[in-house]
Amino acid sequence: MIVLSSGVAGCFGSDELFDEKRGIPGGLALACLQDDKFEKMKIHFLYEKGYDPIAMDLVKTRLQQVCDKPDGIQIVANEIDFSEDTSWSSDDVRDARWKHGEDAMGSDTLHWYFLFPKGTHNDESVLGVAVDASTVAVFKDTIADSVNFLGRPSADEIERAVTVHEAGHLLGLVNLVYQSPIDHEDSEHPGHSNNEDSVMYWAIESSSIGNIFSGSIPDEFDADDKSDLAGMASGELKCSDQLWS
Repeated sequence: MIVLSSGVAGCFGSDELFDEKRGIPGGLALACLQDDKFEKMKIHFLYEKGYDPIAMDLVKTRLQQVCDKPDGIQIVANEIDFSEDTSWSSDDVRDARWKHGEDAMGSDTLHWYFLFPKGTHNDESVLGVAVDASTVAVFKDTIADSVNFLGRPSADEIERAVTVHEAGHLLGLVNLVYQSPIDHEDSEHPGHSNNEDSVMYWAIESSSIGNIFSGSIPDEFDADDKSDLAGMASGELKCSDQLWS
């Protein structure tokens, strides 16, 4: 789910207008893809006790594959008592991230945040949500409930895919801050891929995922996603709504 506007549903939170300095999902895409301003990056995982994220290394790998960070990408993991109730709005996610985290661009290091709270999004069909240019949340309780009776894909596999999927939204996929020359955005699910072999496929962030996938589930960007990211990084594809470029 991406938070863009009240007219866009899915994995984008849309409770209120974005703070200009916090941006929209994709608003720090170039800051990650290029090294002009930020030569290093930290990906912060903030999680409730018992909600340890399992895809930290995978997210790091996927970002290393597409982002230019010559001084590296570092994982920072912290257990947090969010002190929230069990139903989260997109504003709640945003507020918690900025309460417990630092400025995404307050130094020579780019900071992105991945929250793993207990409970669910107030739209209980949502497995993950991107709420601004540097913040996503993944809802492990909803992921556990989305597993089909066969147990394939497993909760761990779904969590890995959802976490990478939300990272993809922070990178601007699909067509969030640019317009791809490739026709791979799903017409009924804006901001998502129409290719079921892409981690950006629209169903990956939905609680119906267990009914759509009955075996393996993608956790990688496909060739079209990577082509878009390469075009953005090179400047071939113009990017809008960038907090820094």
